[in-house]
Amino acid sequence: MRNKFADAIYEIGKQDPRICALVADISPAGSMVKFREEFPERFINCGVAEQSMIGIAAGLALKGMRPFCYTIATFSLYRPFEMVRDDLAYQNLPVTVIGMGAGVIYSTLGGTHHTMEDIAVASAIPNMTVLAPCDPEEMRLATTWCATESKGPVYMRLGKAGEPDLTSSVVDPFEVGKIRYLRRGDGDLCILSYGITMKMAFDVADRIQEQTGRAPSVVSVHTIKPLDTAGILSALSSHDRVVVMEEHVPHGGLSSRVKEVAWDNRVRADLSCFTLKDEFIHYYGDHAGLLDAHGLSAERVIRALV
Repeated sequence: MRNKFADAIYEIGKQDPRICALVADISPAGSMVKFREEFPERFINCGVAEQSMIGIAAGLALKGMRPFCYTIATFSLYRPFEMVRDDLAYQNLPVTVIGMGAGVIYSTLGGTHHTMEDIAVASAIPNMTVLAPCDPEEMRLATTWCATESKGPVYMRLGKAGEPDLTSSVVDPFEVGKIRYLRRGDGDLCILSYGITMKMAFDVADRIQEQTGRAPSVVSVHTIKPLDTAGILSALSSHDRVVVMEEHVPHGGLSSRVKEVAWDNRVRADLSCFTLKDEFIHYYGDHAGLLDAHGLSAERVIRALV
């Protein structure tokens, strides 16, 4: 996804001189190198100064630019939180903050690099839109929207590299603020997910269909805020069971929001949520191993459902 993001802003930047990229101590790679070399006046490496990165982006936006701030997710949102809140959101500026390597992808780097609560933090900020595309193509479409249509600040959560294509043959269009069915099932089970967890959601859906013969629906909730309440309610009402899967703590993420919708509308669907634990787990190992330590794996979800 990070490669598709770099490709997208490079292509858009060739046509729109307002597009600028700010990074914080991240070495440019792929198309980001081309952006830096071809548009050096629109590329700023702020170093280990994330607060300054956000402040500079706010100033550029006030002058009519459309900045993208890009670095590892914990440092793009947590370290400069006050600036994100006051410089960007308070003034409702069209700046996109990119959180790269979100969730616990940086498993071996420890809690300082684990972004387990970013959806909750970003969603709590007034005026903030929160996006979490699930594959490179959704990332391209989301980046294009941020560059051309967004009216205020955006926090966009993405993985690193190597994510599979999940949406190129999907019928439902990508639209910010609307859920997107990647598969339409038979009404028994619906899986709601987003971002980097979507690959696991597909794995769960495939294996449940193999074991039971029933086809689950799989839905990309790529826009966490503003949430498509009507779409979520429709999914809850049209399926016997609904599952939420997310690489995020239990509070303040998609799970909490779906529960709110279900409660407020007295929906009777069987609702189950699979998230990270509400704790820092002191585990050293790969991404899949850390997810399993949190209790988030395809095997555990399937055992709970079948």
